[in-house]
Amino acid sequence: MSVRILKFIIFILIISSYSYASEKPVWVEADGEAYMSEIDTPKEVIERAKKDAQTKAIENAVGVFIRSHTLVSNSQLAEDLTYTSVRGKINKIEIIKEGWDVKDRNLYRVKIKALVEPIYPEKSDGFMVKLTLSKYELKEGDGVKIFYKANRDCYVYIFSIATDGSVTLLLPNSIQKDNFAKAEKIYEFPSAEYNIKLKAMFIPNFKGNIAEEKIKLIATKNKEELISLGFKEGIFQVYDAKSTGMISDLVRKLNQLDPDEWTETTTIYIIKK
Repeated sequence: MSVRILKFIIFILIISSYSYASEKPVWVEADGEAYMSEIDTPKEVIERAKKDAQTKAIENAVGVFIRSHTLVSNSQLAEDLTYTSVRGKINKIEIIKEGWDVKDRNLYRVKIKALVEPIYPEKSDGFMVKLTLSKYELKEGDGVKIFYKANRDCYVYIFSIATDGSVTLLLPNSIQKDNFAKAEKIYEFPSAEYNIKLKAMFIPNFKGNIAEEKIKLIATKNKEELISLGFKEGIFQVYDAKSTGMISDLVRKLNQLDPDEWTETTTIYIIKK
């Protein structure tokens, strides 16, 4: 058995074990609160506080579900995002404590413990993007173009995933910050109107003769701050393989969207010496 096949089998086993773990309901704790206005009744305030606690309990549980699938490194960005649409359903609630705040008698607080079950809604087939490259086999130094088209107006994020697990945000960037795409229009990146060039390059100290890399495109129906943009050096924002905070933030923000509010696609290319 080859090393590559062995690694693939191990990867599948790991993913399978994660999937099994995430399907179990989890107990989480959460605090809720609500203020009483002049037109509220105490009963309404209490109900709002409990609903607030339930909402936060689901959010906390979703965080647990995501972490069971979350990437341990950015190198798996192209393989993940399957579970980012997970939602939660409360099966059981226990009140830990509740009551009116001692210092503010108009504030009602409640602390609950909730058993939350994960739910994975199916994505709508209505929102789609297509992604192609000008070349799929490149030699070091070759230029490459990315072409994409969406079937509705959207905002596009393009990531390049290198063999070492580093992730580069290609679009938006410090020069081309506008990532809006009109429906059914074919776009190319880099665009001719911007002084940006994409060239195939091996990562430093790469010892092989062939490198497999990926381009991932994520599209959202509305303008979303999926990535904290802070271009300090160069054109593109780069995250090394250890920058798991970026991927965790991305997964969390996508999770906050309805499943049919975003879509994604990935393509693979190789670089040869």
